[in-house]
Amino acid sequence: MRRPDWQNRLAGAIEAARETPFSWGTHDCATWAFDLRRDLTGGEDIAALWRGRYRTALGAHRIMKRLGWGSLEAAGRDLLGTPLPSVLQAGRGDQVLGGSGPAYGVCVGAKVAFVAPDGLVFISLSDCSLAWRV
Repeated sequence: MRRPDWQNRLAGAIEAARETPFSWGTHDCATWAFDLRRDLTGGEDIAALWRGRYRTALGAHRIMKRLGWGSLEAAGRDLLGTPLPSVLQAGRGDQVLGGSGPAYGVCVGAKVAFVAPDGLVFISLSDCSLAWRV
């Protein structure tokens, strides 16, 4: 269940992400998306499983393997359960997997926000593959 002020938290997180440099293990796609999920719901700190445990893409891949996931999709299914039947059912604040990477992002309407090495990027929801309700 989302906090009553989840919309303000989402807007604040988007603005903060615009100003925060990308950093593997502390401000990357998965860490940002899962931290935002926690902040919108007051729920579990899932990103604590990997936060601060790697500093490169290779390190992220190694941590994912150590945690038992062969892909970001496998991690999402394990951590978040069954995704929505269609990614197009995602609403604002929902967690999304997509992009060419792929990467974790957060739905902000018809677009999904992702933290990337180039900064905060937005892609069309229709270009994403999976979504989970927050």
